[in-house]
Amino acid sequence: MNNVVFGQYYPTGSVVHRLDARIKLLAVIFYIITVFFIRDYVMYAAMFVFIIGLTLVAKIPLKVLLRTVRTIVFLVLVTSIINLFFTTGEVLWVHWKFIKIYKEGVEHAIKLALRLILLMLFPSLLTLTTTPMELTDALESLMKPLKLIKVPVHAIALIMSIALRMIPILMEETNKIMLAQKARGADFDTGGALKKAKAMVPVLVPLFVGAFRRADELALAMDARCYSSVAKRTKYKVMRLTAKDFVAGFICFAVFSLVFLNKYLWPFDQMVLALFK
Repeated sequence: MNNVVFGQYYPTGSVVHRLDARIKLLAVIFYIITVFFIRDYVMYAAMFVFIIGLTLVAKIPLKVLLRTVRTIVFLVLVTSIINLFFTTGEVLWVHWKFIKIYKEGVEHAIKLALRLILLMLFPSLLTLTTTPMELTDALESLMKPLKLIKVPVHAIALIMSIALRMIPILMEETNKIMLAQKARGADFDTGGALKKAKAMVPVLVPLFVGAFRRADELALAMDARCYSSVAKRTKYKVMRLTAKDFVAGFICFAVFSLVFLNKYLWPFDQMVLALFK
């Protein structure tokens, strides 16, 4: 549970933390789109360097960000193995009985693993450097045009903010329940998958009960304070773009543009091979 980083805020007061949340949110959206257009290992390496550079500027320890990868190790392994054995191609590398591994399958498995890791790192960096309240305000501000078609923008932003805020709370409550069950003799570490699944039932039941209780208490508290999502609301902190926000947006746009230039105009891998010929 302690390895779950997504949804947790890591305050350091860096320049990345002080950037406008709308710029960071737009950067994450375009980043996710960009990752699916990466075609060679040079650009994968460039994106990793870009993320590591942002992490250092944000003064966040790399081990904190890399903890995110632990949560998706199983998914990365499963998807990579499936693509390794079921992707066919022209160059056969391994042929043993019914097992066939092609060069294209190996490359596809490696690139898929790198893509999944990249897709997890940058959004986690967003939540590490942005508070849930800032994310709520940014979402609401970016979705304002949807109000013209009667979309409840404020309600949607509030729901997403509460969900992000509840992630670390639920993780902490899960740890407490597991420690209490271990004190009563529960064993979560030994046995097969079925036994471990059965051992989690005493944890999941009180966890869900506690989650529903927290949701009910939150709803009662909001109702007691006459909260209304349809009323015209003011904000204590008004979001304003500054020069550093535009500079950060331009840097992200330049880095993401390199991926599309690499895919459609400048294939770096072919350029490197041409230099060695």
